[in-house]
Amino acid sequence: MQAGSLLPELVLIGLLAATLFHAIRLERALGVLRRDRAMLEQLVSGFNAATHDAQIGVDRLRAAADGAGRELAAQIEHAKGLRQDMEFLAQRGEAVADRMEVGLRASRPSATARQPENASAGEQPRSTAERDLLRVLRAARA
Repeated sequence: MQAGSLLPELVLIGLLAATLFHAIRLERALGVLRRDRAMLEQLVSGFNAATHDAQIGVDRLRAAADGAGRELAAQIEHAKGLRQDMEFLAQRGEAVADRMEVGLRASRPSATARQPENASAGEQPRSTAERDLLRVLRAARA
């Protein structure tokens, strides 16, 4: 063999060796990519399942909130009716108390005849029942 034909063959062998070296490195890199791809597919699958579960949870939460909102609205309407009833009863109670006070004052003997010594001139003596009634009425107005 001639030395002139040996040089291109050595260059070709060197290039083939470099190609083989890069092919082995590429094969290893592709193996890593295949393994990473499988892991990525599992990750995406898990993410999809979690997203689906979250959507179901949101739907259930929305339904529960809607039901609670409707129930709360019904209770508010019922409470408004009760409030109106209570206002009516309070007005009626005040009217009855006023009539009772007028009746008590009319049935009471003259204040000057039996006014205690410790009472001031402008203050009228009151019975325990009358003081309790006035205290309850004042509390109901507050």
